[in-house]
Amino acid sequence: MIQRARQTIAIHFFRNVTRFWFVVTYLGQLFFAYYILMLYWKSTALGHFEKWNSVNPHFYAKGDIVGNLFFGLHVAVAAIVTILGPLQLVTKIRKKAPRFHRVSGRIYIYSAFLISLGGLYLTWVREAVGGPFMQVSITINALIILVCAFYSIKYAIKRKINLHNQWAVHLLLAMSGVWLFRVFFMLWMVIHRAPVGFDPETFTGPFLSALAVFVYILPQSVVVLYFKAKFSGSPYRKWGFSAMLLIITLAIAVGTFGAVGGMWLPRI
Repeated sequence: MIQRARQTIAIHFFRNVTRFWFVVTYLGQLFFAYYILMLYWKSTALGHFEKWNSVNPHFYAKGDIVGNLFFGLHVAVAAIVTILGPLQLVTKIRKKAPRFHRVSGRIYIYSAFLISLGGLYLTWVREAVGGPFMQVSITINALIILVCAFYSIKYAIKRKINLHNQWAVHLLLAMSGVWLFRVFFMLWMVIHRAPVGFDPETFTGPFLSALAVFVYILPQSVVVLYFKAKFSGSPYRKWGFSAMLLIITLAIAVGTFGAVGGMWLPRI
């Protein structure tokens, strides 16, 4: 009886922390999507392409039609997938609006292929800020996106829904890498109030190298731990993962607040 009560409490805590993570993450991504729309879509509509370079001097290059087109499509797709991505995980939408889920899911997954291939072009042709290490880490992230998108489609077609859902979560975290980088970068800045561990001029340094691994690769391990805890009969595994996810979520909340106030709104 006591064991059953412990299991019930652990399940409720696990679910509530997961929902809290989802709400914080989706709100943060909506802020990011708004930033993309206002900075890049608006400047494009007005013909002010030079504003693309307010973040990175490599984003707009006069005369480089192919490169500019790649970047334009990249940010156009980025806003769409940032809005659609988390909605794919909402159970009520999948059950009550299956057609919307299927259509938006196809848009999301095929956009994942486009955004990762476009990201590879921009990283190696336009050159990523942060040097070779950042180029390699972004490339790894792009490859993870491609693999997750492939298996999401594969298991959806085979009607292996549980596996499809798991790979969809992997895909969401992979697609969130760019957003997570900005959020945890601003969390670091909120804590230190100074560029500690990196050179702000070249945007290189040990902190940024560690951050690239943290946001592009480690989230995949967190997804694995999530499903192990979800399907485990042990309340202790659920408690342990829930505590870890709660800490991560609070960090995301602080980092998002810092990104909105210190990075995104000032640039719009």
